[in-house]
Amino acid sequence: MASSTDISNITQQWADSLHKWHLEFFCIPSIIVTLTILLTNPILLTCILLSRALRKETRYLLVVNTLTADMLFVILNLVTVLFNTARAQIPWLVCELLTAVIVTAYCCAILTVTLMVVDTYAAVRWPLRYHDLLPPARIYRILVIVWLVAACFPFSLVIVLQVKGDRPDESVYMCLVLISLGFIQIKNMDWIHMYFIVAALVCAALIFYCYIRLYMVTRTQGIWQSRFSRARVTLLAHGVLLLLYFAPGFVFSLELYIFHKENISQDVRIWISTVNMSVFMLIPRAFAPFLYGLRYREIYDTLIELFLKNRRLNQITDENMLNPNACQVSASFIL
Repeated sequence: MASSTDISNITQQWADSLHKWHLEFFCIPSIIVTLTILLTNPILLTCILLSRALRKETRYLLVVNTLTADMLFVILNLVTVLFNTARAQIPWLVCELLTAVIVTAYCCAILTVTLMVVDTYAAVRWPLRYHDLLPPARIYRILVIVWLVAACFPFSLVIVLQVKGDRPDESVYMCLVLISLGFIQIKNMDWIHMYFIVAALVCAALIFYCYIRLYMVTRTQGIWQSRFSRARVTLLAHGVLLLLYFAPGFVFSLELYIFHKENISQDVRIWISTVNMSVFMLIPRAFAPFLYGLRYREIYDTLIELFLKNRRLNQITDENMLNPNACQVSASFIL
């Protein structure tokens, strides 16, 4: 583990380089994308949670979990970006805990997106036994396990370092996931790479397997014949979204790899880390609510129904305000 002086020095150098290249302006796209996500995700969550029929569907419970993890991630990511932009000093323990929660939210979203593909495969492969295999009660337990699995590795690192006392007690100028994990002992870096790379490869392999099996099962049903069929468009949309979810994770693994490489310029490391954190990691979370809201017919219909209902209520309210006698007539029907 690096000393307190080393950590303080590198965070100070990182902050100076960030200011030298004016990379603090990357907080602007972070703020815009985060506000967009915080406006759209709650709308979709409301549509699902207010509908009893949607709450009983496994795929929509997975959507809820994905959107929740994304919201937690973008909020904490924006907090980190703003603190780093303001060059506010943060206690190292707080930075470690913040890092652990960010990694947990990111990994939880990846695992849930993978489960969504598995859920689609199970629904098509075993349609008669699907509801018995994945009832809502079992999905709740699976989601709890997903959160525990996602939190296991990052929080175990924090606990181990806390018990060993291998952490500085001072504040740092920059709080980044890269710096927090990069200062773990060099001999443990292989375990960190193995965790991220192996987990990503397992999820990717499972997704490819499910999609290939889905195509083999449904190729005789005629849904793939048209070039612009709904199945092809849905597969393309989900494929692009999955690529956007996984790509920043591989970029982050590259960041960890070059963090201790002396022949790599620090400016290169800072540019890669800033762009990945402020842009690449936010793009899939910005596209996800629009994909779910437009591609899932039930969510789209529920959203339109809620919009029309609120519109009708506003029209009735406006009419009652213009015609006071209408309130008396409405009251007479209630009584």
